[in-house]
Amino acid sequence: MTETSVPFRVRIAIRVSDLDAQLHVTGAAYQQFADHARFACVGAAGVSVQELVGAGFGPVNLELNVRYLRELRIDDTVEVDCRWEWGQGKTYRVEHTLTRGDGEVAATVSYVAGMLDLRSRKLVEDPAGVWAKYASDPTLLGLPARPG
Repeated sequence: MTETSVPFRVRIAIRVSDLDAQLHVTGAAYQQFADHARFACVGAAGVSVQELVGAGFGPVNLELNVRYLRELRIDDTVEVDCRWEWGQGKTYRVEHTLTRGDGEVAATVSYVAGMLDLRSRKLVEDPAGVWAKYASDPTLLGLPARPG
């Protein structure tokens, strides 16, 4: 799989609602941080999710892996990057590194995803082609820039 050399990054402040009874960030919040970064990346790439869905396509997560490395707490901010990796099949990977404000890596979140044809309810053969068609800046999605 090939990986983008220009990862997208977003900074997120930890909210009280992200905490559990031990006053550290809940496991579910790590996934939500990655989801937020991916959605922001898609928007920055110029993809209108409404247009994509209106055309009959929807991205789907097929596998999720979270690796917890360091604790996140209420006084932290977390920078979440978003790197897309493309292969030859119906699936692709989106990798996230969650880094605390002090530079320590708190976690990694990895997805295997696909692009669902909402009419047939099957994965499309070329998910990269669908993303590229709807992106004004496909490089943020790890895809080649448009010619011209």
